[in-house]
Amino acid sequence: MSKPQRRVVLVGAGGQLGKTLQALWPHSHLNSSTRLIALTREQLDISDARAVATVMNELCPALLINAAAYTAVDAAETDADTAFAINATGAGNLARWAAGQAADTTRLIHVSTDFVFDGSASEPYAEDAACAPLGVYGASKLAGEREILEAMPSACVLRTSWLYSEHGGNFVKTMLRLMAERDELSIVNDQIGAPTSTRSLGAVILAMAEALLGSGHSLPAGVFQWSDGGDISWYDFAEEIQRQAVNSGLLSRAITLRPIPSSAYPTPARRPAYSVMSRQRVQEALACPQTSWQAELADVIAVLSKEAGI
Repeated sequence: MSKPQRRVVLVGAGGQLGKTLQALWPHSHLNSSTRLIALTREQLDISDARAVATVMNELCPALLINAAAYTAVDAAETDADTAFAINATGAGNLARWAAGQAADTTRLIHVSTDFVFDGSASEPYAEDAACAPLGVYGASKLAGEREILEAMPSACVLRTSWLYSEHGGNFVKTMLRLMAERDELSIVNDQIGAPTSTRSLGAVILAMAEALLGSGHSLPAGVFQWSDGGDISWYDFAEEIQRQAVNSGLLSRAITLRPIPSSAYPTPARRPAYSVMSRQRVQEALACPQTSWQAELADVIAVLSKEAGI
C-alpha cells in the first residue's frame, strides 16, 4: 500500500509570488513526494479563523506557505481594518491552526516586508534589528510577524523588499508602461533599498520548504530576510529597467529620467528612506548563492520580451 502523499498548502496563490511559486514547483525536489495545493483569496479568506480551520483540517498540510497579503501601501492608511485583518489576524489564524496540530506536524513559512523598519539605518538591517514601521501597512505586517511567532515559535518569517515579476502590477511593469507612453519621467532618488524578483524569492522559499520537510528538519526557526542584493534608489532601478528594456527591444527608445526627492512626490504613506536588509541568515542556513539584482531583472525582462513576441 502506497504511502499517502504529503501536502503543502500555498495561501495567496493569486498574487505575483503565488503564481511564481506554482510555476517553480514542478522543478522542486519536493514535487515527486509532495503535492502543492494553491489557494486564492476567493478559495480561502485567512482573516476568517473558522474558514482556516475548516479548510486546513480537511487538507492536513505538512507545510503552510503564507504568501497572502494586503499590499496596497497607500490605501492601507485609510483601510487599516482590512490591512490588519489580512496581514495580522489572518497570519495569526494560520499560525494558531498549525500550532494546534500534534507533534509539530505542520510547519509554516510566512512572507513579510522591509516596511517593518523606519529607514533610519545606514547599513543593512540585521534580522534582529529593532522594528518601527512608519505606516499602517508596515505596522500590520509587523503585527502579523509577532502573532505568528507568539503562537508558533517554530515558524519561519521571511522578509523581502521591492518585489517584482512578470505577473500582476509592480514597479518594473509600471515603469515599462510609462516609459512607452511618455517622453520624460521623474523618479524618487532618496529611498534606498534592494529589488527582489519573485523567482529568486520563490527559489529561497522552496529551499526552505525542502529543509523543513526533510528528515532532519534542518532549518532554524525565526526571522530571515531575502532580496537580490543591491543598495540602490528607485531612480537607479528605473535607469537599469530602461537600459535593459531598450537593449532587448522591449522599448523602442530611451526617454529622459529625472531624479527627484520624496518630498516632490508626496504619498499618503511614508516609506523608509533606507531599507536594505542583511541576507546573512538565509545564506548561512541554505547556502544560497549570491544573486545579482541586475541579472534577476534581466530574466524578467527576457520573459516580458518573449511575451511581447520580441
